[in-house]
Amino acid sequence: MKIDIILSGVGGQGILSIAAVLGQAAVVAGLQMKQAEVHGMSQRGGDVQSHLRISDRPIASDLIAKGQAEMILSLEPMESLRYLPFLKKEGWVVTHSCPLGNIPDYPDMDRIGEELGKLPHSVVLDVERISREAGSPRTANMVVLGAAIPFIPIERKYIEEGIHRIFRRKGEDVINMNLNALSAGVNFAQRKA
Repeated sequence: MKIDIILSGVGGQGILSIAAVLGQAAVVAGLQMKQAEVHGMSQRGGDVQSHLRISDRPIASDLIAKGQAEMILSLEPMESLRYLPFLKKEGWVVTHSCPLGNIPDYPDMDRIGEELGKLPHSVVLDVERISREAGSPRTANMVVLGAAIPFIPIERKYIEEGIHRIFRRKGEDVINMNLNALSAGVNFAQRKA
């Protein structure tokens, strides 16, 4: 088993929390994991991306080569397109449908939507709406992660355990809020698959 995931978004959206949850899930599942992060200037809307490699065998590098990622998981639609050169032809893109508009010359959303629509495997969802309906707009990142679960070869119970481990210090209410958001994302993706 092996999966290489590019996580992308804008600083402050929770990309690194997704990476932490998936990393914990890999550890609990007894898998190998390597991660490389690039932090943007979150206070200025800088891009944040992480290479996450999970396998049942030793992993030599923490970076994903172009054309080798099985998934791009993104909280910002333009950022998902930025990393398409890393995606395998049969790979999946799971992304938020609404732009953050963090730059003055943000591309036309219709054009971004057209590009996302050309992809053979994609899930595009309004994570803000879904996370509000699930109980908290602060859990948008867990909605995106949930929407990716059907396409990640790690059992959901391990990802849920990752949420418990990462958010344990914040208490049961925060854990449950994130688990609800995860379930809402899974439900959306299963309806689209």
